[in-house]
Parts: sequence; C-alpha cells; structure tokens
Amino acid sequence: MEKQKYIEDLQDIKTIMDRSSRFISLSGMSGVVAGIVALLGAYLAYETVYTGQNYLSYRRADMTSENVLLLMGIACGVLILSLAGGLYFTQIKAKKSNQKLWDNQSKRLIINLLIPLAVGGLVCLILLSKGFVGIIAPFTLIFYGLGLVNASKYTLSEIRSLGLIEIALGLIGCQFVGFGLILWALGFGVLHIIYGIVMYKKYES
Repeated sequence: MEKQKYIEDLQDIKTIMDRSSRFISLSGMSGVVAGIVALLGAYLAYETVYTGQNYLSYRRADMTSENVLLLMGIACGVLILSLAGGLYFTQIKAKKSNQKLWDNQSKRLIINLLIPLAVGGLVCLILLSKGFVGIIAPFTLIFYGLGLVNASKYTLSEIRSLGLIEIALGLIGCQFVGFGLILWALGFGVLHIIYGIVMYKKYES
C-alpha cells in the first residue's frame, strides 16, 4: 500500500515538473485538422501545376506567374486554416488541463519553432525568385522538421520523432525532385493525421 502511494506521489511530482517546464496542451485534433487541410492544399496545388500529367511518373511543374500566385494563395489558406484549427483545439485542451494557452512554456515553444521556419521561409522565397521551384516543397519539409526538433524540448517528446521523419522526407524529396509535392502531402498531411490520432488516444481519450 505504501509502495503504491509512493509511486503515485512520484507520478504527481513528474506531472508538476512537466507542466512547469513544457507546454503539454498540444491537442491531437490539431494535428488531424492540419493534416486534412494540408492534403486538400496539396491536391489543389497538384491540380494547379501538374494538370493532365500522370500521378506516378516524373512530372514537370507548370510555373507561370499566374500559377505562382495561385500557389501562394493556397499556401496562405492552408496556413491560416491549420493555425485556426490548432489554436481552437489546443485552447480546449488547455482549459481541460488547467494550463494557460499563452505562458512561458508556450512562448519558448513558439520561438524555437519559428526560428527555423522563418529561415526556411526566406530560403524558399529566394529559391522561388531564382526559379528553383522543384526543391521548395522538400525544403519546407526539412525546415519544418528542424523547427519541430528544435521546439520538442518544450513540449511533448513525440514532436521530436515527427520532426525527424519530416526531415527525412524532405531529404528524399531533394533527391527525387519530381515527387516533392507528393512527399509534402505525405509529410504535412498523412503524418499529421497519424500523429494527431496517436496523440489524441494517448493523452486525451
């Protein structure tokens, strides 16, 4: 009996330490929503630049100025919807966990996530201006993965594994440039959905 109480006390101490050092209110549903939105965005992007081409063959992107503007609009839409869904479900989980949505832990998380993302965004804009369109999708995976790894020490440990997989997919995409968008859909879409479901079952169900 005393041993059981001792174990429970240790678990309580661990929980308190986690809450004081890490932001643990990330919702699995946020990942699911982000994944679904990303898949929709990938489909729209594919139809924009690869119209009439075989899905499984090596493809050449049709990057007219009009298509570039459409892609930027799709990217902004995906980002806004993903952030909105993420904030909504994370706020709900934070309330259930009695944790503030915006505290020192979440600030550190956001800052460490945004540094690689901001650098990656600038790199992708430079690549776009130079005409290196084919490696933009893989580079977004790489820098996003770096952001997740960098931020993982301030949130759930599973984020690190997700980040490493995103980096690996990005590197594969750099080697097989014609399949970059499909790998992007796999990384931002399918992986987010799988991650979200796993996290929801593990921490929220």
